[in-house]
Amino acid sequence: MELPEADCVLVRHGEIGHKSEQVRRAMEERLATNLEAILTDRGIDGTVERQRTRLFVHTDEPGEATAAATDAFGVVSASPVIQVEPALDRICESLADVAGVCFDGGSFAIDARRAGPESAHEFSSKDIESNGGAAVWQTLEDAGFDPVVDLDDPDATFYVECRPDRAYVFTETRPGPGGLPVGTQEPVVVLLSGGIDSPVAAWKMLRRGCPVVPVYVDLGTYGGPDHQARAVATAEDLVTYAPNFEFDLRIASGGEMVERLAETVEETRMLSLRRFMLAVGEQTASSVDAVGIVTGEAIGQKSSQTSANLRVTDIAVDYPVFRPNLTEDKAEITNLARDIGTFEESTIPTGCNRVAPSLPETKATLEAVRAQEPDDLFEQAREVADRAEVVEI
Repeated sequence: MELPEADCVLVRHGEIGHKSEQVRRAMEERLATNLEAILTDRGIDGTVERQRTRLFVHTDEPGEATAAATDAFGVVSASPVIQVEPALDRICESLADVAGVCFDGGSFAIDARRAGPESAHEFSSKDIESNGGAAVWQTLEDAGFDPVVDLDDPDATFYVECRPDRAYVFTETRPGPGGLPVGTQEPVVVLLSGGIDSPVAAWKMLRRGCPVVPVYVDLGTYGGPDHQARAVATAEDLVTYAPNFEFDLRIASGGEMVERLAETVEETRMLSLRRFMLAVGEQTASSVDAVGIVTGEAIGQKSSQTSANLRVTDIAVDYPVFRPNLTEDKAEITNLARDIGTFEESTIPTGCNRVAPSLPETKATLEAVRAQEPDDLFEQAREVADRAEVVEI
């Protein structure tokens, strides 16, 4: 139900509230800063107020501000609200007004929460629900409805959150991504191919509070301009979730190494290529003070991603390799890509599948991989990383 008179957005977080007082306060401040950045990036006028366990966006664009808030990592949910005095009669009046505008038939319920010390109010949440319910009932009856109260499965629910200084009346709660605010963890390098998987992995790391440094390894003639274009496009999609963090895409020229691998390595070619890419990621991480490397891999999704082969590729680097998609089915990853807006760009046709051999190894040993790959694989990876072109996103 739309709330025409809304003048504020109530923003809730979840996991942050379980932290120590000092950590919670710092994370709430970071969340407020990130939310302000998203509002500014989207051209939405609003000021963010921080209270314990809640943030409030004061704005004349509550619908747009709510949509922005529910894209901010750390936000569990948000609601467009009407602000009223924290007095029982004023709350009941507001509930009746809202019901008169929003209700279109069926059953209803009042769901009230009261926060603060007992002394803050002369009434309880139960008082709000019973008195507010009576006020709504009378309004609906006067409007010609035959009101029905259903506390288990109502057609319409009118909500109240009453705090010591203000009360908030609302009709909906929109889910957010949850997680932690970006910037509360250390940065990581993401190997961003632009396919379906790696942008989702990047989004998941942002959701856990990690700023990301995207790195695209150009495959030369085996990739082409469309392959690179989709990496740039997905980076542009992802930066909208964290516009106050640098998101420049580093493009490392790996075409020469890909051609060498295609000419000299057969069954273990993709493993050596993955080892090369991880080494590029590690060199980049070292140069930007990142703490790990992120890939979009999931166990068994491709021949290079079997549990045995992942062990062989990880040995190539000393930095930890984070795989937030590790246990996800492809359908789950694809659905999330659709939800976060990276799917369309990720499916731009490219020719990168030509790199793979016809009979790839699925249970490689480190000895077999090392025996076939170029001796200067890691040296070349470091040089390629150091020469990477930086594209501003």
